[in-house]
Amino acid sequence: MRPFDYRSPADPAEAVRSVAGDPTAVFLGGGTNLVDHLKLGVVAPGLVVGVAGLLSTEVEELDSGALRIGAGVSNSELAADPRVRERFPLLSQALLSGASGQLRNMATTGGNPLQRTRCVYFQDITTPCNKRQPGSGCSALGGWTRNHAILGASEQCVAVHPSDMAVAMTALDAQVRVLGPDGERTIPFGELHRLPGDTPERDTVLGHGELITAIDLPALPIARRSAYRKVRDRASYAFALVSVAAAVEVRDGVITDARIAFGGVAHVPWRARRAEEVLRGSEVSDRRYRAAADAELTDARPLEGLDGGNAFKIPLLRRTLAATLRDLVREDAP
Repeated sequence: MRPFDYRSPADPAEAVRSVAGDPTAVFLGGGTNLVDHLKLGVVAPGLVVGVAGLLSTEVEELDSGALRIGAGVSNSELAADPRVRERFPLLSQALLSGASGQLRNMATTGGNPLQRTRCVYFQDITTPCNKRQPGSGCSALGGWTRNHAILGASEQCVAVHPSDMAVAMTALDAQVRVLGPDGERTIPFGELHRLPGDTPERDTVLGHGELITAIDLPALPIARRSAYRKVRDRASYAFALVSVAAAVEVRDGVITDARIAFGGVAHVPWRARRAEEVLRGSEVSDRRYRAAADAELTDARPLEGLDGGNAFKIPLLRRTLAATLRDLVREDAP
């Protein structure tokens, strides 16, 4: 680990000024992602600015019926909050499926979505990686690709976003509150992350020095009937091969509304809007669930690789979506 300076500001505004004023500076919250990358030599900031203790650790009720989650709320606390468990069960389930209990105790609401979209090559500084060093090449192409993207990838990067929480937040149309050098702004969660294109080193639309201060969950009655299903290589502490966050509204055996997002398949948490359109107004049936998955997977591009590639993700995601929807609508099925 390379030496760096550390600063402990008095408030979020001072933290923002500190990072914005130094192009080598980064924020440090729970540190569950940054510290690993510091140890591996993936990143080498000149200044680390601590924000633990500066950001709200409260989940507040807003007049609109929304919940405002302070960026300092830990993943464990958020998953256990009774309001989240009752109104947004897919979010609680997503949080509990991520990492280990110890990491969930440290990881924060503001930090979790900002995990670097990464693969084994990104974390191995002996291999070329466009995300680590733009223009150096993508070692995953033709390499080990089993865990990589089938949607939205580019020749520059085929990694997938690792956050389970972010998939749920995308399905829920959450809003991200940000404080930056130019003041405050709000970003729809679904617009926070970027596809790789020609600049895979940029994971999000945040500017240098912008700090997430809270995330708002809108009042969303459909979310009461929701679930998060994660398929992985082992039962705990593993990234998703594929995952599905789903919320549905069903009346008389017909799906009147649906919110769907996928994880483990793209450089961003993937909002499945084509699948939603197929489901809305359709009867409750496996045939329609498969049709919804097929509509979303029209542009899927599986990768070949030394490990056999990742074409298996297409049928796996199709089955995972169907199983998730089947469980959610079971009580209304004819």
